[in-house]
Amino acid sequence: MRVLIIGNLAGQLSAATKIAFDKGAKVLHAQDVAIAMELLRTGRGADIVMIDVHEDIGGLVSAMKQERIVAPVVACGVGVTPDKAAAAIRAGAREFIPLPPDPELIAAVLSAVADDDRPLIAQDAVMMELKSLADQIAPSDASVLITGESGVGKEVMARYVHRRSKRADKAFISVNCAAIPENLLESELFGHEKGAFTGAVARRIGKFEEADGGTLLLDEISEMDIRLQAKLLRAIQEREIDRVGGTKPVKVDIRIIATSNRILQEAVMRGEFRKDLLYRLNVMNLHIPPLRERPNDLSALADYFVNKYATANGFTRHLSDAARERVQCAGWMGNVRELENAMHRAVILARSNEISVDDLRTPDGRLVQANALDATAERAVNAAEAAINGATIRVGQTVAEVEQDLILTTLDHCLGNRTHAANILGISIRTLRNKLRAYQDAGVEVAAPGEVRAAG
Repeated sequence: MRVLIIGNLAGQLSAATKIAFDKGAKVLHAQDVAIAMELLRTGRGADIVMIDVHEDIGGLVSAMKQERIVAPVVACGVGVTPDKAAAAIRAGAREFIPLPPDPELIAAVLSAVADDDRPLIAQDAVMMELKSLADQIAPSDASVLITGESGVGKEVMARYVHRRSKRADKAFISVNCAAIPENLLESELFGHEKGAFTGAVARRIGKFEEADGGTLLLDEISEMDIRLQAKLLRAIQEREIDRVGGTKPVKVDIRIIATSNRILQEAVMRGEFRKDLLYRLNVMNLHIPPLRERPNDLSALADYFVNKYATANGFTRHLSDAARERVQCAGWMGNVRELENAMHRAVILARSNEISVDDLRTPDGRLVQANALDATAERAVNAAEAAINGATIRVGQTVAEVEQDLILTTLDHCLGNRTHAANILGISIRTLRNKLRAYQDAGVEVAAPGEVRAAG
């Protein structure tokens, strides 16, 4: 993980830097926003930007947006008033951290950005076999496609492959294709030349060039717009890229790893993904099974997360026999990510060093159930049935009108949750967002997250 720190931080810079170093981060320092932008343009990128609250946060956020540089900005400062902290958030900072720095707080922020130091824990036979296959293919330069449900640990596997490759001492650069808007993703990947578009005041190096000599992870590749897939295919085939607005190609030496939680063969059949790109990416395939299909990993993962969060909070914690049995019996439809969050909550909720069954709670406070359909999945199934049963088709409606009704009704039943609605509808989250944006532009009411339409 790469951290860029901007400003003086009133003498607390060295302490903040040391904490980040101790957490395994690579840290760069810039005295002001102008110098920071130069560093970001020249390929010395950042996974997170920490800036003194007294610096021009709005100017930084605006410049990054204009030049299509994507990285979360976190404001920090000493003795800052609530109004000043709120102003930093309004200016575009994602979070505010008070200084002198609290090691646990900074660790939590860094952990939220990346899982650089997370080990690949494998004790179940199916995962041991997969780990062995990863060890075999890691030394090659073959492209790897890692598939599996959301939350199974695809990025953890990608980092494992990189650490055992011939490129382990070079950069590992990750790009989340689903999280970056379409109009920014091309520049984020390939960079741009000065004057390529309004706001491109200088040449900017993209992720392909940042990863030169190392590994580039294209996370959730299925969410990439099909028009950009053609340019990506050429980059993989020719090992060269064209910066936006560029006149000559730039050679790159990288290994490509891609992940997807969707079945790409089905996306190809729907015309949403290029078949030739799938062949280029899927030279080697690592399919990670869901957690419910590898029960022998459950206990080891639970112990790892309990120890991790107990240490971070200064506690001593362990699972009781009954709690361990409940962990083994639960469905964990959200996979490793859901298990991690549950163990984090349990560490905090436990009234003694021993975590009991009563400490295993869902986000809404209910007990984690054994041998039961996960509450989230159950709500999704109910939402699907309600949307289908409640849908009415009137003679004279166009296909577009029927589609709009189904999408908005499903979103209502999912209480505005875009991810659940997209899964139920069988479309990508990007497609859903584009359609909702078009509806809103046309003046149609769309349910906000956690809500339903007034007319719903």
